[in-house]
Amino acid sequence: MTKKHVAVLMGGFSSERPVSLSSGNACADTLEAEGFRVTRVDVDRNVGAVLAELKPDVAFNALHGPFGEDGTIQGILEYLAIPYTHSGVLSSALAMNKEQAKKVARAAGIPVADSKIVNRFAVEGEHPMAPPYVVKPIAEGSSFGVVIVKEDQSHPPQIISSPDWSYGEQVMVERYVHGRELTCAVMGDVALGVCEIVPTGHAFYDYDSKYVPGGSKHETPAKVSPNIYQKIQTLALKAHQAIGCRGVSRSDFRYDDRHSENGEVVWLEVNTQPGMTPTSLVPEIAAHAGHSFGDLLSWMVEDASCLR
Repeated sequence: MTKKHVAVLMGGFSSERPVSLSSGNACADTLEAEGFRVTRVDVDRNVGAVLAELKPDVAFNALHGPFGEDGTIQGILEYLAIPYTHSGVLSSALAMNKEQAKKVARAAGIPVADSKIVNRFAVEGEHPMAPPYVVKPIAEGSSFGVVIVKEDQSHPPQIISSPDWSYGEQVMVERYVHGRELTCAVMGDVALGVCEIVPTGHAFYDYDSKYVPGGSKHETPAKVSPNIYQKIQTLALKAHQAIGCRGVSRSDFRYDDRHSENGEVVWLEVNTQPGMTPTSLVPEIAAHAGHSFGDLLSWMVEDASCLR
């Protein structure tokens, strides 16, 4: 039986293009090794015409950032009636907008940090909230544009209102949660496992600590108490379902255990297009749960559909 023809969508034109190319090529190589017929598509604004001519059985979405994970490419694939991986139009758009996703999570009983949306120029003169806090773009990934303001910082970050800022006029200002960086992968309707991310030589889990080899250490499974481990799995699955995610997703958390083991667990966001690079978290978490990279990608191809 001939295996499916899979078009791996990668590259694109967001700030996360290099990450997407790395994810896409890793996925394409592995799917070829699994016996699929693979076509690599470096996505540009002519992608609709390219896919209409190519007529693949499945589109494996390895795009990251705006256009790739905000519902836009998903809408094109729906229009072309090409089954695709990961989340659908609505859940992709919702998850990409951090503030709207938090509203849905909060309504579902998931703990989130207090935040507000402000114009970036409103941050220029005075602190928008008492430090410490985090300023982040509303709809970017890979920690692009994230700025942490510490307790002793006398003025707000000037980069937000400078001409060099390229992440939109509106920004989210969010209470900074002390503690450890934890993440949990979800595959279908199962929370696979929890990993702790420890940045090495970086103030937080920024772009370099995500994608440069040696930029962070991953503790899989995370060394936390069984009740915290299970709580994070429960919350990750609840977020996946509340936002309407499909296929594979990954939820990020902060865990403040400075004062007690039970501490404070705060959900940050859900990533509907988790990275699939050699240093990525989901393949590592899946492997610990007994799913090889090939098995994981094959499952995602078979799970692909329209109307997600």
